[in-house]
Amino acid sequence: MQPRFDFAKGAPGGVHAMLALTRSVHESGLARPLLDLVFMRASQINGCAYCVDMHSKDARAAGETEQRLYALDAWRETSFFSERERAALARTEALTNVQDGHASDEEYEAARKHFDEKELSNLALGIATINAWNRIAIATQAVAGSYQVQKASGSAG
Repeated sequence: MQPRFDFAKGAPGGVHAMLALTRSVHESGLARPLLDLVFMRASQINGCAYCVDMHSKDARAAGETEQRLYALDAWRETSFFSERERAALARTEALTNVQDGHASDEEYEAARKHFDEKELSNLALGIATINAWNRIAIATQAVAGSYQVQKASGSAG
């Protein structure tokens, strides 16, 4: 499989802006393990093979367990995730699947119990960012399996 086109070559300003947005999310104060789960869950929902591959590799390199990664798409049926992680995963699903009725008041209130306003803002930004990266990777047909873990990964896509 070959990529359809080179997004970075076609839209270098867009890549620069996306990388700055990604850096902002990583520097927001939200914990890396939480962001790894959010990025991977959104990528699963969107069917972005490149990003699922990337975020599973990044999460494992950062110490995430195989058990939690394998169970991520069934997180509601496990006891492997903290209440804060569960709230973030529910928020990820709600903001990724907006075609299903948008984020409900109940889901928002559940997230608000675990995240303050700054964290909710940065979580929403992180979810929006990974959704954008997913769409770019799908549009370009980025080749899954080619990603190699970096020492300090700065890409959400």
